[in-house]
Amino acid sequence: MSIAVTPAYAQLDAWIAQHFDEQVGFLQALVRVPTDTPPGHNRPHAETTAALLAAMGLQAEAHAVPEAEVQAQGMQSITNLIVRRRFGIDGPVVALNAHGDVVPPGEGWSQEPYGGAVVEGKLYGRAAAVSKSDFATYTFALRALESLGLPLKGGVELHFTYDEEFGGELGPGWLLRQKLTKPDLLIAAGFSYQVVTAHNGCLQLEVTLTGLSSHAAYPETGIDALQAATDLMHALYADNASLKLIRSEVPGINHPYLNIGRIEGGSNTNVVPGKVVLKLDRRMIPEEDAFEVEKALKHLIETNVRTHHPKVKLGIRRLLLAHSLKHDPRNQALVDAIQRHGQEVFGEPIPVTGTPLYTDVRLYGAAGVPAVIYGAGPRTVLESNAKRADEHLVLADLKRATQVVARTLYDLLKAD
Repeated sequence: MSIAVTPAYAQLDAWIAQHFDEQVGFLQALVRVPTDTPPGHNRPHAETTAALLAAMGLQAEAHAVPEAEVQAQGMQSITNLIVRRRFGIDGPVVALNAHGDVVPPGEGWSQEPYGGAVVEGKLYGRAAAVSKSDFATYTFALRALESLGLPLKGGVELHFTYDEEFGGELGPGWLLRQKLTKPDLLIAAGFSYQVVTAHNGCLQLEVTLTGLSSHAAYPETGIDALQAATDLMHALYADNASLKLIRSEVPGINHPYLNIGRIEGGSNTNVVPGKVVLKLDRRMIPEEDAFEVEKALKHLIETNVRTHHPKVKLGIRRLLLAHSLKHDPRNQALVDAIQRHGQEVFGEPIPVTGTPLYTDVRLYGAAGVPAVIYGAGPRTVLESNAKRADEHLVLADLKRATQVVARTLYDLLKAD
């Protein structure tokens, strides 16, 4: 696939190249403000971002989520940002969304997690790749578009939100529920070597097994919650094995799976455990119905405990239900433009695929907004070390992704 490099494309590319040092500095400034979630005190980062945007002539609306709602989700503060640029009455409004919240950096870094150091063409830091990088991609793509000085239609919105790690309900979900935005199309933070149009869903459950503690010398006087948990885990892992037989038709997504991610219980080595808590993560392929999955999983748990450990009390609490993102054919104009320009800029085909991750892009899809996932980054999450030590972004990918997004916006918004 080859396209003619029009004067507009060449001008966009040239502006991005001329301002690339500024773009890198913008990303470094964002990385240097911690946004560990938990604890989720993200208002300071939003304030820094808004100030940096204002210095570029981009005024951001600050939408603070009520403190009670934030604390109920286990976080401290969330202020979501919207920048609106309207070019014409007619034409689509294209939103560009990236999230600023991240998991804590953890151990094992060779670079300062919040230093933003550039070493051998890579920018290191927590969220350098996922997804403060796309704060920079989208901001500078918009600025490049405006630099053309050409007639445009429709508009662009930047959505910078702070609740992806906890599911997105207080990020994009909150903005959409409050009717603060309803774009016609969406590009959300992703990686540069593929266009993602579908992703898995996720169900997380907390399972509490309550027996009766007793002295280990008199185990018959207790009810062993850990024994019940062990039998239940065997059943869950057997179910996980059967899930591998269910195959998705979406490229990039294989099958559903279940993970027992956390176990808490017992009080001492010489005490029969009276209480055990399991936390489960069930990934759902786009073809599955989330409510049916939840119903079946709860039935499996209830049947196992009731049959084998009837004296153990069982509690099941939903922690998260994130629906999958299903392919929406209305996003074809986005897909075509990104593929076309991605191949031209990166020099290789850009496939359309799904991802086994779940993202807050599903919330736009549920609101009827056709969406794709595309932005600055490598081919895979693992290559970027996202959520691991030494997370980094190859700066060449940042520059080229910005070119692709800017060109795509121009294609969608150029005046007829």
